Amino acid sequence: MSATSDALRETVRARYASAAVQATEGGTGCCGSQAIEAGDTFGAALYGADERDTLPAEAVAASLGCGNPTAVADLREGERVLDLGSGGGIDVLLSARRVGPTGTVYGLDMTEEMLALALANRDRAGATNAEFLKGTVEAVPLPANTVDVVISNCVINLSVDKSAVFAEMFRVLVPGGRIGVSDVVADDGLTPAQRAERGDYAGCVAGALSFAEYRAGLAAAGFTGIELTPTHAVADGMHAAIVRAVKPAAGSRG
Repeated sequence: MSATSDALRETVRARYASAAVQATEGGTGCCGSQAIEAGDTFGAALYGADERDTLPAEAVAASLGCGNPTAVADLREGERVLDLGSGGGIDVLLSARRVGPTGTVYGLDMTEEMLALALANRDRAGATNAEFLKGTVEAVPLPANTVDVVISNCVINLSVDKSAVFAEMFRVLVPGGRIGVSDVVADDGLTPAQRAERGDYAGCVAGALSFAEYRAGLAAAGFTGIELTPTHAVADGMHAAIVRAVKPAAGSRG
């Protein structure tokens, strides 16, 4: 990676390491920079009270995303799920309940502090079908054709190499597998410079792709059935969105 990419990744790592420590010590975190407050835009408020109330408080406090991917991924009993950038583990724990004891959920994170928090939350919740892995979303430490579903919550926009993320998602999915992602996406008319004016990189804004760029990136990786549905605004011309796509089944033409 370039020096700039290295610096951006370290900025992201430091931001989320701090959030993990804060959640562990009883505080709350938020994905947004100072220009973007929490509340209805990022964090635990985007989950139902029935979901929040049944999870460890530390998992809820560390919720930093812009959506609730488990609500749109249509998870089924027995499925294998990968959560990219799993943070404190809120989406892994919710997914683990949905897939049941015959399913498995993998959480992937690059931040030691978040992984430690997630492991503690897994033990508090008794989620024996959840595993946490250290690694980056650009190089997933799982074999090809391993999972049925890939989820992620406001993490892909933080990557310094989004084409690599899309390729890795495609690689680890079984044929016929699918993605259910929440992410920040920019209006097509906004330039990268204009996105950066609306928020910083580690705050989930400056690194966001446009709708057209997102569709093109997923299609280039091989995905079909691509759908991007905005859910709420996070800044002027910037939206939290639900992203769905499918890896074509073996033998299909896509």
